[in-house]
Amino acid sequence: TLGTQTDYRDGEAQTDPYSPEYIVRSGSVPEILTLATLTWGRGLPAGQAEMEIIDRIREKRAWEAALPPMDSPSNVTKRLKMMEAMERKEWAYREEEIDKLQKVKLEVFKKLLQRREENQDELDATRLYSHWQNHQKAKEEKIRKIQHDCALMLRKVIAKRKNWMGKLERRDIIKEYKDFSSQTYAPLSRIGFFPDNISGYCAVKNFYLNTFAGLCELEKSVQHSLSQLKIKAPKPKCTITETGYIRKSGRLDAVLAQVHQ
Repeated sequence: TLGTQTDYRDGEAQTDPYSPEYIVRSGSVPEILTLATLTWGRGLPAGQAEMEIIDRIREKRAWEAALPPMDSPSNVTKRLKMMEAMERKEWAYREEEIDKLQKVKLEVFKKLLQRREENQDELDATRLYSHWQNHQKAKEEKIRKIQHDCALMLRKVIAKRKNWMGKLERRDIIKEYKDFSSQTYAPLSRIGFFPDNISGYCAVKNFYLNTFAGLCELEKSVQHSLSQLKIKAPKPKCTITETGYIRKSGRLDAVLAQVHQ
């Protein structure tokens, strides 16, 4: 019908299925009205649990129809016994439902605990890796320092072995200037010599070149003829035309002269 929604619509546009209006006849109790509490998305479409609820409702209605009337003491006693038996059955069913719910909650708690343990393990692994990296850096730094100290001690030992008798040696200037790797040509910075600090030692510092007043005074001392330069344009060696171009014969003569030279 026009009021019925299809099941093939998009999830964003899908609404609750259409429920037409109904009229209950007097004296009749339709079974479908016992499921009025079930709505779309909350029990509908019916699953295994909803089918069990429907079966229990049917059993309860059949049990209510089978109860004896309260017209005699024997029927009243029998009715009380049946009601007690049904009550025990209801309590047993509720205990079973509570056990199922507790089992589901226990499984959820187990999953949550497992997830928390996994996250804690990842965090512990990250911390351990960070500590391991820090220890590795400290170890490498310590090894580097030990190697540096070892090289320093070896140089000291080698220097002592050269003069193991403790004799004083005079400076051999000729030997130092003959060896290009000596301290004269290539002094070491570890003995306190830094060549970059004296880079401006050989720079020429003159009052007449570094100051404006010196430049003015230097300009006054120079002759006027030297400051006024006259440049004469060179004369062309080849014959040129009135427009300033070299003739082909002149260019050929210049090439021959160059070849002859």
